[in-house]
Amino acid sequence: MVDFGKRLKELRLKEGMTQQQLADKLRITKSVVSYYELQERYPSPEVLTKLALIFHVTTDYLLGLERCETVDLTGLDEEDIITIRRLVASLRRKNITNRD
Repeated sequence: MVDFGKRLKELRLKEGMTQQQLADKLRITKSVVSYYELQERYPSPEVLTKLALIFHVTTDYLLGLERCETVDLTGLDEEDIITIRRLVASLRRKNITNRD
């Protein structure tokens, strides 16, 4: 099971965001972000919700209760969404074939 701090840091780095930039978005201090990543503190439900919105994931994903990461498709038309779903299905088939 992935811990909250590790998952938060991975998401932050994936977005190319510094601890200070994340802190500014959350309106907290950089040290609090560091405490979250080190698991010395845990966010309030309000901050947890803000983190989910910033990284376009669920709160369950942040907490390690959900394994799959979501992809935000906001702003895409139906044709784009169909194309992405087909691509995902193709990649899954490729990975299953490579395992065998």
